[in-house]
Amino acid sequence: MDESIKVTSERVDDAPLLLAQMERMGVSKILDEHFPTHGNWGELGLGDTSAIWLTHILSEGDHRLNQVEEWTEHRIETLSGCIDDAVRSMDFADDRLALILGHLSHNEQWDEFESALNAHVLLVYELPTEVVRLDSTSASGYWQVSEEGLFQFGHSKDHRPDLPQVKVMLSSLDPLGMPLGIEVLSGEQADDQLYIPAIGRVRRAIDQRGLLYIGDAKMASLENRAFVASGGDFYLCPLPKVQVSEEQLEAYLKPVWEGAQSLEDVYRESEEGQRQKIAEGYISLQELRVEVEGKPFCWQERRLIVRSLKMAGSAQRSLDKRLQKTREKLLALNEHKRGKKRFTSKEELQPKVEKILEESQLEGLLEVGYQEETSQRPVKGYKGKPDRVEEQRELTLSVTIDETLYEQTVRYLGWRVYATNGRDEHLPLSKAVLAYRDEFIVEHDFKRLKGKPLSLRPMYLQTEEHIIGLIRLLSIALKVLALVEYQIRLELAKQNEALQGLYAGNPQRATRNPTTEQVLRAFQYLTLTIIHQQQQTIYHLTELNQLQLQILRLLNFSVTIYTKLAGKFEPG
Repeated sequence: MDESIKVTSERVDDAPLLLAQMERMGVSKILDEHFPTHGNWGELGLGDTSAIWLTHILSEGDHRLNQVEEWTEHRIETLSGCIDDAVRSMDFADDRLALILGHLSHNEQWDEFESALNAHVLLVYELPTEVVRLDSTSASGYWQVSEEGLFQFGHSKDHRPDLPQVKVMLSSLDPLGMPLGIEVLSGEQADDQLYIPAIGRVRRAIDQRGLLYIGDAKMASLENRAFVASGGDFYLCPLPKVQVSEEQLEAYLKPVWEGAQSLEDVYRESEEGQRQKIAEGYISLQELRVEVEGKPFCWQERRLIVRSLKMAGSAQRSLDKRLQKTREKLLALNEHKRGKKRFTSKEELQPKVEKILEESQLEGLLEVGYQEETSQRPVKGYKGKPDRVEEQRELTLSVTIDETLYEQTVRYLGWRVYATNGRDEHLPLSKAVLAYRDEFIVEHDFKRLKGKPLSLRPMYLQTEEHIIGLIRLLSIALKVLALVEYQIRLELAKQNEALQGLYAGNPQRATRNPTTEQVLRAFQYLTLTIIHQQQQTIYHLTELNQLQLQILRLLNFSVTIYTKLAGKFEPG
């Protein structure tokens, strides 16, 4: 081979798509506006550096700072061509990336940046701004706890109560699940206290009222509901037992059981287009009065008394299983078994029975009977002793279900009370139930944040400002994932199309609801080859296939975001 010819290659993959997406969102520009850097920063600004780092995170599923420099070094031509600026691998050393996290940890600058980015994205994409979902999660790590520090012990949603944690409160725009606001708080804080600051953040991000805020039972405190209603917005959340006692629930259900209250059926359409009944319920009105900022405030709340058929069926099956298991456990206490001690009196056996019933929480539902029998048993004499008759006592158990109490218990299963101040014409019972059922949208954000592709866990950083900055940086990545997914699904629905080729091993399988992760994987193995030959440099890019071209079209991206990399021809 001619030694004057030098050939190198770079993995291109999804980098042009991700950087084009962030350019459309204005990520780099808005970051530079709100996080200015001093003259020693270098030629590549904080905005472009952050965008390339986000590309690495989304492409590799790895947020570790020490992985980015090497990744960049093997993609210099690709990244430089995408942002039309010179990229150096040294710009992505871990100390430089740590500086970015330090900048993002500044609360005032972050709040202004987040609001500006939200405003730009809402304008560019003309997104619906009617429903916001709120929820919190926790992220644990091997950190040192300090009295006033961020890392604290608390109720762990990672099931690691032995580790200190931080709390993350997320507000997501429905239906795309795009984060509007993210807050990083100390790990010991109770969830119900996080909703008012989060709603205030959304109100600053979206300067409008009449939004519907949907949250879980922890949002249902009277203070939270009053804050939403007094601010001109609406809420929808289930009421916990603290808000609706067993006596109140019985009062709501009594007219249903007596036939005085009719129920409205709630249907959902399956993916196959079939209508399926999922719930039934009715609405009860209630006037509420409370002080807000020292002034009396009253409003009408609609209570949705709803029975979920799936929840009721699942709860009954669980109850039946517990009854059967507990019954078998009770009968085994005094069974005939070789080497097993048998009890002969009720006084010995009863405490063990009561303990099992208490542990299973089935007192009253299971009735235990004790039958003591005495029988005569002949014993043959031996060694000169005469035959005799011994008295033998035997104790047997009978376990039956109290059918009346069982029926009463089953009647309560699946019922839940929801609260909303939304008006009936805008949020009828059926729409409210279906809206709450879509709570998985914000849970999907947490799944992405804590698992692939953002991989917040495990967290390798130790300082508080770096962890705050990283979580905020990952919230921008969540926006990217949500917007790509939303636009592709929207365009597929408009054009009545489906995407084929996203499923490994089944290229003919089509979907109208692809995930961003699937879309990014579709751009794997695109390679830029650079041929340095004497007086010239030639660039060659792997030809894009039909699936990749279709994705770019759905996202309204020109194919030139890729082909411009191969359009170079540099004379020596």
